[in-house]
Parts: sequence; structure tokens; C-alpha cells
Amino acid sequence: MTGRILIITNNTDDAALLTDVLTMARDGPFQVRCVTRLSAALLIVNKGDIDAILVDLALPDSTGVATFKQLFAVAPRIPMLILSASDEEPSAIKAVDLGAQGFLSKGYFSSSLTPQSLRNIIHRKAVEERADKDQARAEIALNSISDGVICTDVNGNVNYLNAAAETLTGWSKADAYGTAVRHVFKLKNGKTGQVIRDTVEKVLETNKATDLPIDTLLVRKDGSTASIEDSASPIHDREGNLTGAVIVFHDISIAQALNIKMAHLAQHDFLTNLPNRILLNDRISQAITMARRNETQLALLFLDLDNFKQINDSLGHLAGDLLLKAVAQRLADCVRGSDTVSRQGGDEFIVLLSAGKTEEDVTLIANKILEALAQPYQNATKDLYVTTSIGISTYPNDGLDAEALIKSADTAMYHAKEKGKNNFQFFRADMNARASERQAIETSLRQALERNEFILHYQPKVNLLTGRISGAEALLRWQHPDWGMVMPSRYIRVAEESGLILAIGHWVLREACLQTKRWQVAGLPHISMAVNISALEFRQPEFLAGVRDILIDSGLPPEYLQLEITESVLMSDASASTTILRDLKDMGVQLAVDDFGTGYSSLSYLNRFPLDVIKIDQSFVKGIGNSSDSSIIVSAVIGMGNSLKLTVIAEGVENEVQLKFLKERNCLEGQGYYFSEPVGIERFTSLLLSENAVVEL
Repeated sequence: MTGRILIITNNTDDAALLTDVLTMARDGPFQVRCVTRLSAALLIVNKGDIDAILVDLALPDSTGVATFKQLFAVAPRIPMLILSASDEEPSAIKAVDLGAQGFLSKGYFSSSLTPQSLRNIIHRKAVEERADKDQARAEIALNSISDGVICTDVNGNVNYLNAAAETLTGWSKADAYGTAVRHVFKLKNGKTGQVIRDTVEKVLETNKATDLPIDTLLVRKDGSTASIEDSASPIHDREGNLTGAVIVFHDISIAQALNIKMAHLAQHDFLTNLPNRILLNDRISQAITMARRNETQLALLFLDLDNFKQINDSLGHLAGDLLLKAVAQRLADCVRGSDTVSRQGGDEFIVLLSAGKTEEDVTLIANKILEALAQPYQNATKDLYVTTSIGISTYPNDGLDAEALIKSADTAMYHAKEKGKNNFQFFRADMNARASERQAIETSLRQALERNEFILHYQPKVNLLTGRISGAEALLRWQHPDWGMVMPSRYIRVAEESGLILAIGHWVLREACLQTKRWQVAGLPHISMAVNISALEFRQPEFLAGVRDILIDSGLPPEYLQLEITESVLMSDASASTTILRDLKDMGVQLAVDDFGTGYSSLSYLNRFPLDVIKIDQSFVKGIGNSSDSSIIVSAVIGMGNSLKLTVIAEGVENEVQLKFLKERNCLEGQGYYFSEPVGIERFTSLLLSENAVVEL
């Protein structure tokens, strides 16, 4: 092993002797440079190519310990030996205290121990530097992790904290060093507040790893607390002797808060923050247990808002959400803190009244709810009004578990709807017949398409100037094998609520287009075919593609298809409606707004929609001659439609007075029993054939 040695002395004899000893060393010669002044030595040291320094403290330009200090300041990592006469040993010893590796006594330079000592200090310095690098890397690694790390000696006094531990405990490394760990790492139970025994003490006693109990709080230096998870383990030396302990811990406050939030979200409605189905079922089960134990009753109120859909469709979902939140607050204000108000989804709510309520008590609360919900709601533009229908079930009369009670209350709620809405009904056993019928209708609807039980009837639309049949409206009929002809009023709501309206609507549109094309191929007058589109169909992403495919498959030119969409559906999201209508218009399809005047229309949007037809709702036509308001509305709609160059069709024309009124005001088309009821294919074909499709006016 060789090395680069710098000898600093103005004693030429010492320099020569050391040079000879080092360059002639048996284990390999050293490379030696000699200088007589400190200034020259500093220039060489600054170049960084020296492995060890032999320095005499008495130099022409520097003497004593100051000589070493100057060298050490510029080269603290180069090992140094002091060349010392016997009378200079105190200064040499002081230099060793300041960082020198040792000293060589003059008179012994020729000893073979001199090169050996140099090799030892060079090797030891290299080992120390490697250890320093390893320690630095370990320190960087420990400071880069988010877990806190605290190490102690065998007496439980802190001898290390990483950066995360400093942050979590509030103790700096300098302040904590040598302090008993129980002062730095103070713990208490989060539920009881009791102090938890020092985990390091337990580890040092048992020489085994241990974990903290759950719900442990770390008390920081400033007295604040944080929830933590922790493990503590013993530290052993190479011989396996216990030398201390290490604690690894991390803050779980955020994770705990997130878990609490997630648990809350799992049991509460995101919009109203009311308990959802999961939490409600649990509370019903608890209430039933209490009622059974105390032999008392409890009541369940199932609420469905009566005209919420109309508001939601016309004013948009944001207004609907605000209304639901307001309803939730009013419901909460109507009951006690021990009761539960839950949102089931959509515009359905359930109120669980705690045990002990009599039928009279429940009646009072139901009336209170009806009155509270019927009060106007403040909206940005106008007051909103919504009522509710309530079904009530009681334990144990109407069910022995949550599912049965909810089902009974739901059944009673539908009965309240049928009674005219804005009322409440207690469940009765005979109501199950109605619920069973609804279930039977849904089941039969699912089979109706497969069994070809649906048929279409067609009601003619007549040009009021010429008497010619200008078009037809396709109307769905259900020919049930057991029930006979089922009218839409009996099953359409079930179809919409179950989602079956999508498949049924697709069949209606396809069949209507195919039949219209058949009449054209047969040489009959080319008329437009109107088909009603439900809200659910209109908002489906694949709706446009479905219309396009049906037109292609049927071969019907698109100008002979007229799609009727209600005013409320169009206005529920006017911007999205405009986009869909324009795409339909690009196909060449005619567009009609149905039931005009019954919703919350905006004339500015109506002018923006690419419409072809306005259909006056039959409720207004029916009032012609009987109601001045209806006559005024019909006149206004006809005038507006003509001004916008839209075809105006009056629905529900039933008598000559209505017909005369409409003709006098230049209404272009009419539809109703005065001309013809909806008829089957054969009868409608006969109408098209008779007198070239002319109806006597």
C-alpha cells in the first residue's frame, strides 16, 4: 500500500530521515513531498492530492497549535501526525484533541513503526469516510420517509430523531438528545384520556417488539395531539446484546378522518345529508327491537313529492336539488330529534317515528308535514309549490321488519296518490291488491314485447281548410291475452318507472315507420306519422342513432316522420334539447312540441328550438266556448305559431263549436273524436282510401 505524504518542517535532517524511511518502506514506498513553510503546504493541500500530513508545529511562518488549526481548517479530512520534540508534546497533545490522528516523537523517525502508523491512519480515515457516507445515506433515507423514527439507548434516553419525528413530536433533535423518551414520546388513550405506558420501557424490559393499542394519541411538545400507529423494537449489537430501542410511528389523523367521512357517506344521502336506506334500515331494526321489548308501536311515513318532476324538468336539476334540500330541512323541523328522516332517492323520503306514537299522534305529524311542505319555496325567479303524498305503516300491525314496513307504507303512498295527492293514507290490507296488480302489470309488460301483444292504433290529423287527412298519430294499445285491451293510462306509468318504456318506445317508433312506408308503397296518400317520445327516451345517449337506424331499416323518408316531445321535457335542459333537436332536424325529421301551454315554457327558447309543429293541449281546446281564459290562450297560441311560421294542431276537437272557433282563427290542423277516434290499421287504411282521404267538415 502506497500513499502520498506531505512533510512540513524546516528541519532538513528530520525531512531527510523521514523521506528515507518512507520511500524505503518494506510494504511499499510512499510518495513524499517536503516543504519548509506553512504557506507552501497550504497551496499543495488545496490541490487535494495528499493522503496524509506530517507537520512540525514550529515553522518559519507559523508556530504552535495555530499551525495545526490553519491546516485543519483547509483539510479536515486529511489525517495528520504531529512531529514533536519532547518539550513540544503539550502542543502536540492539544492538536490531537483538536483533530490530529497522533504525534511522532523526534528521535524515533527511523523506526519501522513510522510507515506502519501512516498506513494505519490512512486506512482508518478511509474506513471512517465510508462509514460517514453510509451514515449520511441512512440519515437521508430516514429523513425522506413520512414515518417518524426515534432511537434510544439502553436506558431509554433519546439518541436519534429523524425529520418526521421532529415534526410529529414538536421536539428538535438537539432538544431531545439525551432526554428520557417518555418525555419526548408522550402517549394517552384517545377515548379515556389515560396515560399509556412508555412502549420503549416495555421493549427494554421484555427485549421483544410491541405495537401500540388502537386509539392512541401522541401528545406533542406544545400539548396538541395526533392519532398515531406505532411499533417499537429492540436494537442489538453484533453480539446480540441489547443496546436500545427504536420506535417507528406515523400520523393517522387524516386517514381516520377520511374513514369517518367515508363511513358517513356510506350511510347518508350525498345531497341532503339525511340517513340513506342502509342507515334507515338499521334504525328501523333498532326501533323494532325497542318497541317489541316495551310492547309499544312505531310508525313509518313514506313520502313522494307530487309535482316535483314537473319542476325538475322545467327549471333544471339544480333548482330540483335545492328544492329537495329545502324539503329535507322542513321534514326535519316537523319531527323530534329521536325520529329519523331519510331520503330514499329521487323525490322519495321516509320518516321513522320513534316508539310510543298513537294513531292520533301520527295523524297530527302527517298533517303537520303536509302543511309545512305545501308552503311556497323561494326560487331565484318565482315561488315554487310542491305537495306530497304520504303512506303510513305501523309496527306490529303492518309488518314485523324494516322491509315489510317500508313495503306497506309505499303501498299506502300509492293509494294516497290515487286519492288526489296531497294527503296521507294509513295502510290497509286491501291495498295489497293494488300493489299486486302493479307487480303483475310490470311482469306482463316484460313479456308483452316477446309475445307480440302490443298493437298500434292511428288517429287522423285533418287539415281544417281542405278536410284532407294530413297525418296520423300512432297510439299504443296492449292486447293482453287475459285482460283484453289495456289502455295506456293503466300501464304507462309502470313502464316509465321500470324503464321498460325504452324498449316499448323503440318498438312503437319502428312499427309506425314501417306501417307508414307500407301505405306509401300501396299508393295511398303520403301522410306524416307522429310518434310520442318519452323523457327517458329523449335523454338516452343512443336515441339519435336509434331514430336514424329505424328510418334506414324502414325506408321511410325522414320528412314523413314527426316526433312529438312534451314542452316540459324540452325545457328540463333547454341547451341539451337544442342540440338533440338540431341533430334530428339535420336528419330531415319533423319536430313537434306536444301539450303546449301546460308546462313552464320560455318563449325565447321556443323560438330557438328548430320546431315545425305546436300542438295545443286538449285541456284548452275543451274549454273553448265554456271558458274565456281557454279561448284567449288558444287564440294566442295560434297567433304565435302562425307568426313563427309553425304548423298549429289543436288536440281534442270534439264538437262543431270548437271546430268553428279554430277555423276562424286560422288553426291549420285538428285532431280529435269529432273527426275520428284512434283506429286500427284496416280502418285507418279505409279512411285513407275514402274520397281521397277527405273528411267532411
